[in-house]
Amino acid sequence: MSYINDIGYQAASKAVRVIAVTGGKGGVGKSNVSVNLAIALSKLGQKVMLLDADLGLANVDIMLGLKAEKNLADVLEGQCELKDIVIQGPSGLQIIPASSGTKNMAELSSVQHAGIIQAFSDIGQDLDFLIVDTAAGITDMVVNFVQASQEVLAVVCDEPTSITDVYALMKVLNRDHQIVRFHVLANMVQNSQEGRALFTTLSSVCNRFLDVTLDYLGSIPFDDNVRKSVKKQKPLIDAFPRSPAALAIKSLAKKVQQWPVPKNASGNIEFFMERLVS
Repeated sequence: MSYINDIGYQAASKAVRVIAVTGGKGGVGKSNVSVNLAIALSKLGQKVMLLDADLGLANVDIMLGLKAEKNLADVLEGQCELKDIVIQGPSGLQIIPASSGTKNMAELSSVQHAGIIQAFSDIGQDLDFLIVDTAAGITDMVVNFVQASQEVLAVVCDEPTSITDVYALMKVLNRDHQIVRFHVLANMVQNSQEGRALFTTLSSVCNRFLDVTLDYLGSIPFDDNVRKSVKKQKPLIDAFPRSPAALAIKSLAKKVQQWPVPKNASGNIEFFMERLVS
């Protein structure tokens, strides 16, 4: 929190922790993890913003039964400011909805870049976490969002294509962008042993071919209540707070809350946009 010291200068704002939630392929439950982790952190007293970074197929607002009057495309087209599109979600969560168009950051002018950076700087003055829910796949936009974040949370499930795709994403990020640390979450597993086995498989491949460090965050069990909560358009941890998956998400949030702030973190989140559009 910023404050005025004895000689009248404003101290730097607290650093915002920026976490990209990604998974390579679709269908691994990445958006559900993003939404429920963000709300769980909010319930722990953190000030959290969730950025729907799937610029082509936005779904976070739909998952929560919220109506976005405007979205990121309107900001990029100069029709409104970033603060005008923020949706208030459950438990105080703030949401930046994405567009369903094809506009991307690479099309912006330098003037638009500067405006977006300043918008994020202003809007992030009092945040603890910015959760970035990336799109599926290994597109340039996914890589850009992940590269711009401080922490990478990779969601993997018990499918060969899931392991292959998340490894491919890590390979691109490691070899082309020098990202060396990834947090791994096993999702929709039958038990904790299956989750640990998934991590071991991924870790063994990465250790052979990549120069990375993997941090195992644990697992989220397969839980039919996840599907039910999506149909209700309510977050799992509110709709079924005592369900196995909800309890696992709450445990995950407590771990994430304890992560140290990276030493190179800015006082604002403008550095996130600077890295994203550079």
